[in-house]
Amino acid sequence: MNNYTLNKPGSEQKKTSIVGAFRTLAPLLTGDTKNLALATIAGIVNSGLMLVAPLLIAHIVDAYIQKGDLHGVLVFSSYLFALYIGSAIANYFQTLLMGTVGQNLLFTLRNAVFNKLQALPVAFFNQNKAGDLISRINNDTDKLNQFFSRSLMQFVSGSITIVGAAIFVISINWRVGLAMVAPAIALLVLTSLLSPWIKRKNASNLKTTGGMSAEIQESLENFKVVVAFNRRDYFRQKFSEINKINYDASISAGIANNTLTPTFSFASSIAQLVVIAYGLSLITSHLFSLGTLISFLTYVAILYTPMRQMATVWSDFQLALAGWDRIHDILSLESDMKTVIAAYSSEYASATSPVLEFKNVNFGYPNGKEVLHNISFRLEHGKTYALVGPTGGGKTTTASLMARLYDPTAGEILLNGRDIRSYEVAERTKKIGFILQEPFMFTGTVRDNIIYGNEEYAKHSNEELEAVIKTAGLEALFHVFDKGLDTKVAAAGGALSLGQKQLIAFIRAMLRKPELLILDEATANIDTVTE
Repeated sequence: MNNYTLNKPGSEQKKTSIVGAFRTLAPLLTGDTKNLALATIAGIVNSGLMLVAPLLIAHIVDAYIQKGDLHGVLVFSSYLFALYIGSAIANYFQTLLMGTVGQNLLFTLRNAVFNKLQALPVAFFNQNKAGDLISRINNDTDKLNQFFSRSLMQFVSGSITIVGAAIFVISINWRVGLAMVAPAIALLVLTSLLSPWIKRKNASNLKTTGGMSAEIQESLENFKVVVAFNRRDYFRQKFSEINKINYDASISAGIANNTLTPTFSFASSIAQLVVIAYGLSLITSHLFSLGTLISFLTYVAILYTPMRQMATVWSDFQLALAGWDRIHDILSLESDMKTVIAAYSSEYASATSPVLEFKNVNFGYPNGKEVLHNISFRLEHGKTYALVGPTGGGKTTTASLMARLYDPTAGEILLNGRDIRSYEVAERTKKIGFILQEPFMFTGTVRDNIIYGNEEYAKHSNEELEAVIKTAGLEALFHVFDKGLDTKVAAAGGALSLGQKQLIAFIRAMLRKPELLILDEATANIDTVTE
């Protein structure tokens, strides 16, 4: 049996490249290719219009303001205003389109994660806490949504604007341009050096958030036991400890995420100072015009403002990457419970074949001792068998192997003379009824829980279903519910006794008419007469 533990020691050190992350995300974005393309075009238009504006400002200053031509100022100011209107419209459509992409990604991603969870075996859920899985579906996917909705196009547009501004200023005056761009290059080097550290801090924060969710779920699920043993203090202390761990991780992630912001502001101020000093010296030498100096100062704002914004965007990106690592951990898992080619074809299975046979079966849980060793037995049709043994002797494990909740680590299990692994899930579950030690109830009614997974009776009316129950000889069990099939059932059957839950599970299994019925202490909580 595979080890499916997600939070393995050292897993938070795993590094995912930016290209690798986008490559694995790409299939989830295929339905939004058009929106992404339009948003990119809108971003390019927005950036292009903003880059042209300083040139227009320089022309207005040099050609009209210095000569006192009010008419020219008004005419070209109207052109400048039109540029800003066009930029605002492009920015609006870019935001709208990327918001749609982000929500679609969130919807698709949550479906993909949940469907993957449905495809994984029982062993996966035994090895991972439900609260952490919920956190991955809710919190981690939302980090990606926020990045795609708000940050991705800001990142792309900012990158275009920064590169465009650098090209414009260098083409206008390469000496002043290079002096202005130099602090930005230093910032890019610093960002690349700090990015792995920022990502690690965010990954640690997400992991502790998942751990806190798991702790809350465990406390609430077992609240009856907490109250019965008066151990509220114990759970308060446990929650306080894990909350403190999450608090420390959040503080560290916050410090990491905000490290770059003041650095970018400082670099912007340095660039302005360099442009003013160098530009004024060139003006005195008649190598620079006043309009050009103003345009350069505008380009400083155009270049460094998105860089300041990208400090936040980059932190969001690192957070999204950390979240994607945790999501991809689930999506990359593959179940080891595969359907195989039948070792014994059903057409050759004789009428004398046992309904179930264990042949030299071994089984052990990951990182644990072997529970079953070289077990062989046959269960014949029409007979009742009991597995008797001490607690921890492997009775429930054997029952789980019978229902193929797990596969043996060695040996084989035959159902009607055929390898149990060769049956498709729907075919196998139709042949086997399994009543667990702790039957689970779904929120709804008794009817909903009885016909769960049984398409044969899904369209039956209550009267027809009651007739089926009566025909099956289960009417006496059914009468314990005050409102019959309409009796309300809360999540996990909270409004019902454990015995009533076991009766529902029993009726549910019997109505499937299985060839093999497995009862794992299924009457432990039922009164003697009913049993």
